[in-house]
Amino acid sequence: MSLRARLARPEILVAPGVYDGLTAGLAAAAGFEALYLSGAAVAYTRLGRPDIGLTTMSEMADTLALIRDRVDLPVVIDADTGFGNALNAQRTMRVYERAGANALQVEDQTYPKRCGHLADKSLIPKAEMAGKIAAMAEARASDETLIVARTDAIAVEGFSAAVDRAGAYIEAGADVLFIEAPRTGDELARVAAEFRGRIPLLANMVEGGATPVQGAADLEALGFSLVIFPGGIVRALARVAQEYYGSLKAHGSNRPFAERMFDFAGLNRVIGTEEMLAEGRRFEGKP
Repeated sequence: MSLRARLARPEILVAPGVYDGLTAGLAAAAGFEALYLSGAAVAYTRLGRPDIGLTTMSEMADTLALIRDRVDLPVVIDADTGFGNALNAQRTMRVYERAGANALQVEDQTYPKRCGHLADKSLIPKAEMAGKIAAMAEARASDETLIVARTDAIAVEGFSAAVDRAGAYIEAGADVLFIEAPRTGDELARVAAEFRGRIPLLANMVEGGATPVQGAADLEALGFSLVIFPGGIVRALARVAQEYYGSLKAHGSNRPFAERMFDFAGLNRVIGTEEMLAEGRRFEGKP
């Protein structure tokens, strides 16, 4: 089933954030139907830096290609601002699509952007963003590659302006709508009331962010089609890693931490080492 067809179903689609082949494989094994490749998560993990526009388009595309080599689930990828003007956005569409993207999320911040849950954002004009969306739609090789239009206008221009921008982006050719950082449950409900039935709606759940975290069932009841948890895996693993390194430094051994980690055989089971070795033997003509 294509991502477009899946989003047309009434059941909400939950897409956890991933940032490499390991997290993608673990999420797929957990039973998720789609994945979200977060620009923030790539900045956090590959660069060890905040989500303030430092990650490049090529770094994101390289990461996506590695994930696509590991899993065949639909992947929604963060395209930031398209990494420039409409022509840059077209190139981003072509590169991401070749790397295996099923949907590109593009936003109306100025470049370089910053995390949607940080303060002091700024926006490009509405018409300029509409032009980027139209340019991306023209550049895509397949109509099954979706364009997720995001507006950060709530924090900059207010809720009414966000609704106005969202309408323009739908008219420009967006396939999915993402109004970033509603500040209350009431604003989430107002987004859904305004647009549900007109276009699939995406909700973004950021632990400790501007939007109160909601469960998938509650968002489905409001009328959202897709919910992403983009950086949760990094926040979870970063805390465990901090505790692991602290324990190793304090004790000079992994033994005190052993119950909280895989051993060598355990990790090999998770990543399918024996299955891959067996596959290699098959091509060697060995049993």
